[in-house]
Amino acid sequence: MTKAHNESVRVMFVCLGNICRSPMAEAVFRHTVKESGLADCIEVDSSGTGAYHVGEPPHSETRQILREHGIEYTHAAQVVTAEHFEHFDYLVAMDRDNLAHLQRMSHNGDATLSLLLDYAPDERKRDVPDPYYIGNFVEVYDLVLRGSRGLLEHILAERQLDGATKTR
Repeated sequence: MTKAHNESVRVMFVCLGNICRSPMAEAVFRHTVKESGLADCIEVDSSGTGAYHVGEPPHSETRQILREHGIEYTHAAQVVTAEHFEHFDYLVAMDRDNLAHLQRMSHNGDATLSLLLDYAPDERKRDVPDPYYIGNFVEVYDLVLRGSRGLLEHILAERQLDGATKTR
């Protein structure tokens, strides 16, 4: 599905519980989009494949690292639904397990399903590790930032959007 130049592009980031990686990716990508001058034409959200934390704010360390980088962000965890496949153009998973979950759910809609690190071709990792279990929030932030920059470049090229991107 190709959007006209004046239609918004919708991106949803997906992880397991929607309190660490995907809200971090949502916040970082939204910040990157805003810096590029495209906030009015790219919509960003996040969700989880599991209902473990529905309604909760992002993990305290996710919020802390975002604050350290000057990124303001509020969010309440939610679960990905069938409607998201119709509403969003891109459903971007943080790891292969969540991508497989999305692929099993994707019966409707034209959303592109991918891994965030698919957009960071110089990155050897394919999965953004879950910091909920191992606490590597700084590494996760760095991976999310690289993937977010690459995703924005991909969207700009694919949708032929103009933006004064400051992603490099």
